[in-house]
Amino acid sequence: MIDIKEIQTILPHRYPFLLIDKIVELDPGKYAKGIKNVTINEPFFPGHFPGHPIMPGVLIVEAMAQVGGVLAFKSADVSNKVVYFMGIDKARFRKPVLPGDTLELSLTVTKCRGSIWGFKGEGRAAGVLVAEAEFLATIMER
Repeated sequence: MIDIKEIQTILPHRYPFLLIDKIVELDPGKYAKGIKNVTINEPFFPGHFPGHPIMPGVLIVEAMAQVGGVLAFKSADVSNKVVYFMGIDKARFRKPVLPGDTLELSLTVTKCRGSIWGFKGEGRAAGVLVAEAEFLATIMER
């Protein structure tokens, strides 16, 4: 498991843009699963559907991308480098994510050629698919 302290050494993101709490599964070069605990205290809820708070789809996709960033970073010799996302395709949102949900974000490597990585991501809440997308990323000097 990778806790939030280690995630902060890998990703350059900080509050309110660090959207994952921990990595619970990691098979370098192949697969990672991260967790985002969604609370009513999230900074986006007051302005996103007031009175009926749902997590913005774009932030679900960003959380998936961050899990992919950790996966790429842990899969390659990338000291003093950063993972940048180059593309997002086939993003689909299936069900709203609500305060109190635990968002499970699974990323599978679909390709790795040099510094270019491809991922397929899925987000689930209570075991139900809530979002999916495909990503391209590159690893570059900071």
